[in-house]
Amino acid sequence: MTLTQTKGGAFLTEDRTPEEIFTPEDLTEQHLAIARTSDDFWAKEVAPHLEAIRHQEPGVVRKVLTKAAELGLLAIPIPEKFGGMELDLASAMVAAEHLGRDGSYAAWEGGHSGIGTLPILYFGNEQQKQKYLPKLAKIEMLAAYALTEPQAGSDALACRTRADLSPDGKHYILNGQKMWITNGGQADLFTVFAKVGGEKFTAFLVERAFGVKSGAEEQKMGIKGSSTTALYFDNVPVPVENVLGEIGRGHIIALNVLNIGRLKLGPACVGGAKDVLALSLKYAKERKAFGSPIAEFGAIQHKLAEMAIRIYATESISWRVVGLIDSRLEDFSWDKPDAPQTILRAVEEYAAECSMVKVIASEMLDYVVDEGVQIHGGYGYHQDYAVERAYRDSRINRIFEGTNEINRLVTVGMLLKRAARGQLPLVAAVQKVLAEVLSAPAASDGADEEARLVANAKKIALMAIGIAYQKYLDAIEKQQEVVMSIADLMMEVFAMESVLLRTRRLASVGKGGNAADWCAVFLRDAMARMEIAARGVLGACSEGDALRTNMAVLRRLAKYEPVNAVALRRQIAARLLARERYGV
Repeated sequence: MTLTQTKGGAFLTEDRTPEEIFTPEDLTEQHLAIARTSDDFWAKEVAPHLEAIRHQEPGVVRKVLTKAAELGLLAIPIPEKFGGMELDLASAMVAAEHLGRDGSYAAWEGGHSGIGTLPILYFGNEQQKQKYLPKLAKIEMLAAYALTEPQAGSDALACRTRADLSPDGKHYILNGQKMWITNGGQADLFTVFAKVGGEKFTAFLVERAFGVKSGAEEQKMGIKGSSTTALYFDNVPVPVENVLGEIGRGHIIALNVLNIGRLKLGPACVGGAKDVLALSLKYAKERKAFGSPIAEFGAIQHKLAEMAIRIYATESISWRVVGLIDSRLEDFSWDKPDAPQTILRAVEEYAAECSMVKVIASEMLDYVVDEGVQIHGGYGYHQDYAVERAYRDSRINRIFEGTNEINRLVTVGMLLKRAARGQLPLVAAVQKVLAEVLSAPAASDGADEEARLVANAKKIALMAIGIAYQKYLDAIEKQQEVVMSIADLMMEVFAMESVLLRTRRLASVGKGGNAADWCAVFLRDAMARMEIAARGVLGACSEGDALRTNMAVLRRLAKYEPVNAVALRRQIAARLLARERYGV
């Protein structure tokens, strides 16, 4: 298919058709083959060793990762000349979903093949790539990413680790400490961020053999089988040729790699959620109470259906963003000298959407695992049941790759900056909506209620942005409560439109029955959430007659006729229980 190329954030100001977005149904046979390979690898190599991985038994995870490397699963984006598979972004996302069923294993693999490898792939020079990428592809070296410090978490640029040039000019001498480093206890190669001369934020490729010391394994709430340690740098000499990128430009590396990590979290969370849903469906059919399987109870059916609805929405936005990025890579080739820059420009264009995927996916998974525990009852609280582990493992997703609070603030901040630079016609869209909604209400023929809901959702978001900006102007970013509510409105709009467009794509090929039910429930629930978030913004940014006028407009825009969500969820649950797994 030919993907439509749009600007980042354009979902707020433009309308798309079902044919213009990428969905999971567009995955090619090659992508599906990667899914089958990943599933087969999981069944044969990961699942039998999960308990050993979770208890960090020495050598086990390295052996499993070696098997993954033999199948090419650790080198999907790496060019063939460096020992990789040289496959597209969608291929990496497929693998992330199918290998995201266990948080501990996913942390090992993601820490290596994602944030551990990508800095070199995208920012390394030819010599650095030749030296390290083949070793990373074969797991001859295990990689890690060292950004966070005890006093520099979300504020990464406040790092205190120093890099000072040696008297002979051949090395940078690193001194400092890093915290919460995934793969920290076992990695052989670290991308380390430090300030040259205490000022210039810079990335370095640092081998453990240079003198890096790891702290003890952290005792974590979840992902207990992953390695998470502090790192200590005590006069560690790093050759000057191991500077990654440019001195003083480390933030470019840090931010771009995190954008890709945020996107990858979408399919990974979807994979974990599908697994928990399958476990919950099976348990609900087997567990009896009051003489009947609990799967027959409406309260349980509600939970199962809502789990699937939220997975569907997250899956829809995740693959839509993959398609947006791919729309700028259709003539991409690693043979071109500007290949890394081409990828980075494509990802950066949709950085706000990547942040939205991260937030929506991590919060969806938290919902699914929580309800999974509830469906299991007391057994869900017992370590012998997989949902207990999934519940604990899920919680970290709202913290790493930037906390969800930071990602909400970043989403709004990026789009406002784009608007200020003239890269996104947000101001014109806001002005148009404010002029429209404050005049007489337009008549609606009701012919397409769900399209009307999405259109009105965009108007609500734009109205809230406009009213908040009128109140605070350039100081709006300091009003974090307001900004986070605006971020919620933006995310609901993106999810609503993505769900509707995908559902109509499915309907056009005769596969829309289940999706239509999911869409009907999701759109109306999302509109209800939007009204609550918008009320908060309007209450904070207007008062008196202006507030009353704004509230009247909001009530008009958010109005909808409810569907019989009880009946629809029962239909959804019946289909899920028949299949015992998620399926469109």
